Amino acid sequence: MSGNHSSEPQVALRPLYRAEQVRELDRRTIAGGLEGFALMQRAATAAWQSLRARWPGIKRLSVLCGGGNNGGDGHVLAALAAVAGVAVQRIAVKPLEELEGDAARAAEMATAAGVGCEPWRRGIAFDGEVVVDALLGTGLSGEVRGAFREAIEAINACGLPVLAIDIPSGLAADTGAELGVAVRASRTVTFIGDKIGLHTGRAPALVGEVHFRSLGVDARQHADLPLAAELLDQELIKAWLPSRARDAHKGAMGHVLVLGGAPGFGGAALLASEAAARLGAGKISLATAPAHVTACLTYRPEVMVHGLRGAAELGELPEQADVLVVGPGLGQGAWGQGMLQAALAASRPRVVDADGLNLLASHFTGQRRDDWILTPHPGEAGRLLGCRAAEVEADRPAAVRELQRRYGGVVVLKGAGSLVAGPAGLAVCPYGNPGMASGGMGDVLSGMLGALLAQGLPLEAAARIGVMTHALAADMAVRDAGERGLLAADLASYARVIVNPDFEPGLHSLSGGR
Repeated sequence: MSGNHSSEPQVALRPLYRAEQVRELDRRTIAGGLEGFALMQRAATAAWQSLRARWPGIKRLSVLCGGGNNGGDGHVLAALAAVAGVAVQRIAVKPLEELEGDAARAAEMATAAGVGCEPWRRGIAFDGEVVVDALLGTGLSGEVRGAFREAIEAINACGLPVLAIDIPSGLAADTGAELGVAVRASRTVTFIGDKIGLHTGRAPALVGEVHFRSLGVDARQHADLPLAAELLDQELIKAWLPSRARDAHKGAMGHVLVLGGAPGFGGAALLASEAAARLGAGKISLATAPAHVTACLTYRPEVMVHGLRGAAELGELPEQADVLVVGPGLGQGAWGQGMLQAALAASRPRVVDADGLNLLASHFTGQRRDDWILTPHPGEAGRLLGCRAAEVEADRPAAVRELQRRYGGVVVLKGAGSLVAGPAGLAVCPYGNPGMASGGMGDVLSGMLGALLAQGLPLEAAARIGVMTHALAADMAVRDAGERGLLAADLASYARVIVNPDFEPGLHSLSGGR
């Protein structure tokens, strides 16, 4: 394998926190001398500026306010909008007479600015061109009920654009789960510390554009508050995949062996093989059922295809490769079980996906190793954990951390806001789109991960880069032709562009790889 990655490139990633950690940052900021109401004014000002930038020229605004700091932010924003000449409809879902502290002070500020206030009632009509959600903050843990549920349902039914303050009401800040019902925002402005729940699970369908505003608080100065996660950034790809040396050759780019394609399931293994080739592995071997050999050679002649009736015919092939990818189209019968057993016995790093994961859960229990990447979707994750997929989705960060604790190595929990858990911590992928909801996407990811490992990336870096490349390739593909009808096979050619970030069309060299 390539030896170009002896030191880890340094790219600053955005830290993500749990709600209690952000509240602690808030408390420390106030204890440091900044008045709580001044911090509330900063938050409301940031939200108002974001609203004006996104919807310039609006003349009418509806602001729905709850209690606590989130409601207080809404009341201050209403005052700022009124001072700017906007007609404001202020709706109190938490009665003004029940407000306390800074929230009560904020409501008084809006009243002093001439903003009227009407209590929430079912069937109320929104007068604004934009609706502001200042109902429930990050402290919500149970299911939304009562008047707040009614208000959220009304916001979602109104057809107007929505600005959510700090978090869409009803979205869990620590998990990305929807607590019964949640606001569907067009834009979310979040403060002090970005929240992990804004980037995974149900969040991508609810938050719209996420704008982070620190309000002058540098969370990284508080080293005793460990990050909940980091938000991946595509700058990592360029950092980990610099231009190749001009004397590069295929032997230095690694050899990937894909084990998959039980009788009748050859397509998945071929998708993984092509993806590994497109991401730059030097050699690709495919161990598959004999019936698939002709089709594989016809479709992708660069892949060295071995038609095997069973694992006994593998011989030294696993040890001749640098990396194994096991699972795509593997099946759960005797053929697949034998291939997985051979892959587990080999002294090579491996990527385990699809039926490889199902067999781990059913036939190869108790495995824990430091040299693999596991890539479950929520259903496979549930089988590995002995729970239902719905329980995994209810707290994706906890699920992937537990998977990594039990099984070791690096674990990728696929889905909206894919999560990567490894010894260095948890990372969240902010890329990808609903067009990826089609068969074969996971097979392509497994091939990409194998190629990156073969080229010398450490396990965790390969997982992070591979997950981003996979998602960014899908984003690039849908910009060309839309989300519906996106095929897994479409991603490989786009991924090739993404892993060559220094490429400039028209600039070519006659020297180099062979």
